[in-house]
Amino acid sequence: MKKRKVICIIMGGGRGSRLSPLTRDRCKPAVPLAGKYRLVDIPISNCLNSGFNQIFVLSQFNTASLHRHIQESYKFDPYAGGFVDILSAEQTDKSDNWYQGTADAVRQNMHHFQGNSEGDLYVILSGDQLFRMDLEDVVREHDASGAEVTITAKPLGLDEAEGLGLMRVNDNLEVTEFVEKPSDSKVIRGLAVGDSVKNKMKDPGDKDYCLASMGIYIFNAKTLIEALKTDATDFGKEIIPGMLGQSKMCSYVFDDYWEDIGTVKAFFDSNIRLTDPVPPFNFFDEDARIFTRARFLPASKINSCVINRATLADGCIVTDAKINHSTLGVRSVVRDQSLLENVVMMGADNFETLEDLKENKVLQRPDYGVGQNCIVKNAILDKNVRIGNNVVLDPTGLPDNFGSDVDVAIRDGVLVVCKDTIVPNGFVLKA
Repeated sequence: MKKRKVICIIMGGGRGSRLSPLTRDRCKPAVPLAGKYRLVDIPISNCLNSGFNQIFVLSQFNTASLHRHIQESYKFDPYAGGFVDILSAEQTDKSDNWYQGTADAVRQNMHHFQGNSEGDLYVILSGDQLFRMDLEDVVREHDASGAEVTITAKPLGLDEAEGLGLMRVNDNLEVTEFVEKPSDSKVIRGLAVGDSVKNKMKDPGDKDYCLASMGIYIFNAKTLIEALKTDATDFGKEIIPGMLGQSKMCSYVFDDYWEDIGTVKAFFDSNIRLTDPVPPFNFFDEDARIFTRARFLPASKINSCVINRATLADGCIVTDAKINHSTLGVRSVVRDQSLLENVVMMGADNFETLEDLKENKVLQRPDYGVGQNCIVKNAILDKNVRIGNNVVLDPTGLPDNFGSDVDVAIRDGVLVVCKDTIVPNGFVLKA
């Protein structure tokens, strides 16, 4: 009997405008996360830890760094049949259009997937979420329920649900109604779940919940092929609501940590929370590791520092500095008498050589990293930033000034120093 295929598709094709300026030079899945990872490593690792190793990543904006990261990170035994492939929008004899939405991206690539046999499954995931899920368990529930589509759903308090796709389910967890991003509190209250959902939660208490779609779907191959014969371009807005009453759809209740990292604020908060003594997401889980590129960097070097609640990736050099509630990415350098507080520092793509340092002096530009006597608070320092001496960066009390042509921007109350930006000596940004 032919073994069925489980094909995983990671959506990463959007412009990522809500995450800009972090997506100014890269696509969403390639945004660095937690010091040493990329956002795309999360869904890929969930697939691999679940035993699913046929993975496609769909993208179309600023894909160079994503291609490089995946090529250098995911190499498979040729006998296992595993792969992680990137499919960018391409012109064909049938179409020369870019992806018009999540469903259209899948439609344009169906000829690449080859999962058309009876029993084959498609697992569709988002490229900008932080979570750990046993997708094999989702597939088991999908099979046991006889569903044609399974939607993973996160129970959220009624006050947390605005702006998300919400669903109503019956006692068998079959989806009977789907509302895309409601804002009316009366509509949200009307979607409150019953005991069938609460019984699957760890500790629901007396609180009222509704079920929010996580944007992770399991499709029977035949069902997906039929659904994509329409002109619908988006799964959440069109495909899923259009299948109500036409196909059997069930929910999979996921009552664990899940964060949609779609905005600068969500990205910043998710990274900072990783410095908590017991963070909500555990990167130290030996049974379900998060995979990424093996860089073969030296251990971080810490000289005469005061460090409280921080994570440091490989290859950092921190000297006589104070680091509080911050995360430092690979090859981060922080120099004498500087303070970093609530900072996500992404580090650098390479160490500077002696020749590079000499050239910096000639050009009168700072070296990579943070200079001497600096104060940086509530900020994201993107890759390869050069911050001079005696610099103050603190957006507290300042209005947002986000713009595509701004190298030092404030968005969602968070200061972002964009990739490759040079901040000169003595620069001050504070209220």
